[in-house]
Amino acid sequence: MLRLHDRKEVEDFVRGCTFLGTGGGGSPHTGLKILLEDLEKYGDIIIHGVEDIRDDAYVVTPYLMGSIAPKTPELIAKMASLGMTRKIGLAERILVYAVMELEKYLGVEFDGVVAVELGGGNTPGPVDVAVVLGKKIVDGDYAGRAIPEIDQITPYIHDIPPYPAVYVDEYGNKTVVAKSINYAMAERIGKLVSVASFGLVGGANFALTGKEMKKIIIPGTLTEAYTIGKTLREAVEAGKDPAIEVAKKMNGYVLFKGVVERKEWEDREGYMWGTTHLKGIENFENHRAKIWFKNENHMMWFDDKVIATSPDIIAVINASTGEPITNTDIKEGSVVSVVGLKGREPFKTPKGLEVLGPSHFGFDVEYVPIERRVQEFPIIRP
Repeated sequence: MLRLHDRKEVEDFVRGCTFLGTGGGGSPHTGLKILLEDLEKYGDIIIHGVEDIRDDAYVVTPYLMGSIAPKTPELIAKMASLGMTRKIGLAERILVYAVMELEKYLGVEFDGVVAVELGGGNTPGPVDVAVVLGKKIVDGDYAGRAIPEIDQITPYIHDIPPYPAVYVDEYGNKTVVAKSINYAMAERIGKLVSVASFGLVGGANFALTGKEMKKIIIPGTLTEAYTIGKTLREAVEAGKDPAIEVAKKMNGYVLFKGVVERKEWEDREGYMWGTTHLKGIENFENHRAKIWFKNENHMMWFDDKVIATSPDIIAVINASTGEPITNTDIKEGSVVSVVGLKGREPFKTPKGLEVLGPSHFGFDVEYVPIERRVQEFPIIRP
């Protein structure tokens, strides 16, 4: 059991979730805001071990889906013409409504909440649902990192269907998807619902028994996130290099340190696609690196040779403060360090690599575990 009982511990937790969000995973600013509100209103935030969920109890997974793009005056006028003027609650709290609606639809009461992925915004959301509704947030998730697509999770690997699903928007519109023929259609339907709602919807699905959940969850990842966040903070406080210290703690590698020369990106098909280019400094002077992302970081090159790929974890942090940086927030001129960690075992299987390996993203590159790839590069091995 992990207990967060003050602001510093909540900040450590969100910082670690952002690190494991590998450049994506939602806004840590929003994640920190809602958890600090929960801390003030409800007291200590308790994260429960997997074993705290009974085999015959039910768990649920809430998540946000849709666009966070600003609304134009024309769009606001269109929404008003459809009666969408009065919100039922804040966007970050519509997950609560989604879970309540799925309980009504199924006629069950959920005992626990499981995050679908790790990220500075997308993990605090499910934690908030558990706190507000008096349920147990489970110490684990279904991805072990942040991911851009709905099938890049362990329920897909274990052939667990993504339905029924419930979607609720900020204005009280509610949609139940009784069945979808596959994960691709499940994601398409959810996105179309969010388009109809002109933005974000709160979703809830994967209503599983405790016994089913325990077979597919990646356990202990929320505690791991807290450990990472705490390690980064304490390294800076002690005047140590945060990248080296977190790599040492997590049995990882400092893949690069440098200045962001430029970031190329575009908003396409509901994802942020792009490449971040780095010029090396200190140990990495006279070297260059680039990181390709689809929301999250999935490919990294060191002097034009592949050094790391998904499903392994590629995290970018501010070299001085140790704060993880999302691809939304990374800026030219920033001095950053890149830390690589081993990926989660379920995604190194043939079915896991099918959805999260380099070939899935269109690269003619074989997946090689990071611990083997880095052997030929002049990186820092703490």
